Amino acid sequence: MELVDFFKGAIDTLTSPMVICNLDYKIIYMNKAAKKAYQSRRKNDMYGTSMRCYFNEEDLSKLDMSIEWFKEDTKNNKVFAFHDDEQNQDVYIRAIRGEDGTLQGFFNYHESREPEKGKEYDLD
Repeated sequence: MELVDFFKGAIDTLTSPMVICNLDYKIIYMNKAAKKAYQSRRKNDMYGTSMRCYFNEEDLSKLDMSIEWFKEDTKNNKVFAFHDDEQNQDVYIRAIRGEDGTLQGFFNYHESREPEKGKEYDLD
């Protein structure tokens, strides 16, 4: 198995949407949850399209500022974007860096605020 396939497999197990973009804001990967969540917004495949066309001017400005902040320091890697009341999730923009710390892209990440109700290591 190629390492890329291994990571795609891991990302696809997430139940929260994740959209990965390069520095040109082009969508290079969407996990299964993102495809399902954004299905109603798109008329065709979003791969290769620019994230810019899915944002209003104000939100695009915030995204631009986040990317510029990521570029300022290799320690700048996470920005809280907003809280989704309907899903009770916090949404973040995260930096993707190469081994040398160079910014290569970014992704959105949803983090649930709902506490887990299951039992620890309940495998039944």
